[in-house]
Amino acid sequence: MNALRGVVIETPRLRLRELTCSDAAFLVALLNDPDFLHNIGDRGVRSEADARHYLDVGPFASYAAHGFGLWCVERADTAEPLGLCGLLRRDTLPHPDVGYALLPHARGQGLAREAVESVLAYARTALGMDTVVAIVSPANERSMRLLATLGYRKTELVTAAPGADPVWLFFPTTPPNSTIPGSPVTEGTRGR
Repeated sequence: MNALRGVVIETPRLRLRELTCSDAAFLVALLNDPDFLHNIGDRGVRSEADARHYLDVGPFASYAAHGFGLWCVERADTAEPLGLCGLLRRDTLPHPDVGYALLPHARGQGLAREAVESVLAYARTALGMDTVVAIVSPANERSMRLLATLGYRKTELVTAAPGADPVWLFFPTTPPNSTIPGSPVTEGTRGR
């Protein structure tokens, strides 16, 4: 990771970086988007103070405990925050899972695919993960189609958190050593 900027991954159009407290307003918008609420769930974030608490108990805690978490997806050319993408470790799942969400104006441009592909490549090359799963709300057809194009298959309905609605668990069908495009930030790619 590029410690100076918090950048974890760079792609041709995107930069994925660690979240900071200055992302609070962006998080209020994303976490209250109707599609986020419907497909992912209500995180109880209604204000910037709520967003900072969410950061403390979610992404920041995950960075400290696991060395990964949800990262801010931003445009490489403007640094405009577009969404979240990253890795989560849930006690209820057999492997880490990839999670993602974009603001409405960033959807339909292939950005989610670009972000998810790069996170999967980072998980394999930088973190040594052989298997990364995904979970998707049964109503989220768009995410299910994206995962299918990335070689994932729907396996079973699971409960990802106590009291939560069941979600589809997806496993990769591609071998762990297959190539998925993406460019984790390394010494040779910093400052591009």
